Amino acid sequence: MAERSTTCSCGCGAVRFELSEPAALAGYCHCTRCQKRTGVGASAQARLAAGTTITVLSGEGLISCWRHPDGGAEKCFCSVCGSHLFSRDAGDRRVFAVRMSAFDGDPGVRPSFRQYVDYAAAWEPIPDDGLERHREGRPR
Repeated sequence: MAERSTTCSCGCGAVRFELSEPAALAGYCHCTRCQKRTGVGASAQARLAAGTTITVLSGEGLISCWRHPDGGAEKCFCSVCGSHLFSRDAGDRRVFAVRMSAFDGDPGVRPSFRQYVDYAAAWEPIPDDGLERHREGRPR
């Protein structure tokens, strides 16, 4: 297996960041917020172990974040190209999930669960792939 990537970037390369530790696990989120944010039926994201930090290497001023009025984590993206980067806790700004597409190489983890499956898009059925399923969110 190739060395696990801990470097990440956006599509245009303006934002680059690095994780202090490799991602712990990964999964798909089928919630309606992720559908609206990504334009697809599920968002693939890697979860970080507690204590993992990120260091922004370039483009810190280009990172924009938003939070749904009803709560939830902040969703952060590149304000130049729109690439989705990571989610973080709005209160302490701790990053806990990185979008799989942000990794510059192999993150070393593969999706092992699907969450918010009760909200799956009618136009994109969930495949019968044997992954662990959660009607609502999977505990962090």
